Amino acid sequence: MKKSILALSLLVVTALTLTACGKSGAAASKSSPDYELTKVKLPLKKKVTLKMISQGAALAPKDPNSKLIFKRLEKDTNVHIDWTNYNADFAEKRNLDIASGDLPDAIFNAGASDYDLLNWADSDVIVPVEGLIDKYMPNLKKIFAENPEYKQLSTAPDGHIYSFPWIEELGKDKESIHTVNDMAWINTSWLKKLGLKMPTTTAELMTVLQAFKTKDPNGNGKADEIPFSFINNGGNEDLKFLFAAFGLGDNDDHLIVDNKGKAIFTADKPGYQAAIKYFHEMYQAGLIDSEAFEQDWNTYVAKGKAQKLGVYFTWDKTNITGDNDDYDVLPVLAGPSGEKHVTRTNGMGFSRDRFVITSANKNQELTARWVDKMYEPLQSVQNNWGTYGDKKQANIFELKDGMLHHLPLNGTAPGELRQKTEGAGPLAVLNSYYGKVTTMPDDAQWRLNLMHQTYTPYITNDNTYPKVFLDKKDTDRLAKIETDMWDYIYRKRAE
Repeated sequence: MKKSILALSLLVVTALTLTACGKSGAAASKSSPDYELTKVKLPLKKKVTLKMISQGAALAPKDPNSKLIFKRLEKDTNVHIDWTNYNADFAEKRNLDIASGDLPDAIFNAGASDYDLLNWADSDVIVPVEGLIDKYMPNLKKIFAENPEYKQLSTAPDGHIYSFPWIEELGKDKESIHTVNDMAWINTSWLKKLGLKMPTTTAELMTVLQAFKTKDPNGNGKADEIPFSFINNGGNEDLKFLFAAFGLGDNDDHLIVDNKGKAIFTADKPGYQAAIKYFHEMYQAGLIDSEAFEQDWNTYVAKGKAQKLGVYFTWDKTNITGDNDDYDVLPVLAGPSGEKHVTRTNGMGFSRDRFVITSANKNQELTARWVDKMYEPLQSVQNNWGTYGDKKQANIFELKDGMLHHLPLNGTAPGELRQKTEGAGPLAVLNSYYGKVTTMPDDAQWRLNLMHQTYTPYITNDNTYPKVFLDKKDTDRLAKIETDMWDYIYRKRAE
């Protein structure tokens, strides 16, 4: 408690200090001067600068302007971006910058919760943007007109739009790539070495894992195999996928929707408890990675690269164990009842928090025009995956006949290359773009096919819980509940 009070006191003192510093004069301002530009057309005749806070991925350059995608964008618009870029502790540093009172022109990759957006709006930190969309953003306006659900999802309960979204379509409904996130992968070379069949039930999986532990499947004479690993509360790397073998299953929201339209909490149901007992037996038998409850991404990947894992979880196996044939997707397992079931995540390719314009911005038309460039189809595709023509590193694309063609990655992890080359931020990639603006990524098409063959027949829920934009009171109440509840769920699950 004393540490918490001290930390809070330091935060307040720091914020007050930053406020004093931020208001000391124009030279210290984090926002750009008024360029008095109207009827803006890009590229500008004379280069100007906009100032933005952003967050970068772990493997991304510290200065976004060193990315080819932003170099090309600056050349195309004649707008230079002065970035304050944080590669770690983004939310805390962003909030301190906001508390200083000296705001930038905008926040790129804002990472804002719904409560953040509504609170910032009430505090005049950010401005509503629906008027800017109507007047200055033809690309986004067209997307909203043709896909009204995205406009609805972007609109707050008070009728305003406060942020620009990220949209990624890859398949529809149950066939969407976002339907399942944490796929389970099994070492098939170990199965062959030990003369084992692919498990089809939870009981058979337990037997396979015991063989992985005791029969030296990697043949090095050491007991260094890790039969079963995951990252606790690790999103795509969590073990939730297997909970479906015992009942309703689980997902990151601990919330599913039945076919009567009822929202159901998952973590207090008998099937959830049965899954916990199953994994307890697995743990007692020494089959679960002893570091699974505290390991980070880098540790997890290192084990995968060393080919030490029997069964593990992730979105795409190439991110963990590379592009090899030693691992395949684990089939949907039948549980004690004999039934097979896949629980849908509530995922969809939509996030409403990718870019906000602050009240300090004196060049809102210019900023809106610049952001609208993000929604040009060719630019959106590059923002989402990476760019072309980079002579210093691998490229995601080749630009040919006005269309972006995905290049073979030849063993390069797609997630790593994406971090290094993508623009991220606000964008829209629609299903209608494939075959016209860009090719379908090979890894995405492969994953969609794998899901269709392996998972789709066992998905019985017709709906997911939608990304409802609640009002500030309910958003605040829900955030407080989830802060305590989610921590409690994962702590008790680990125990």
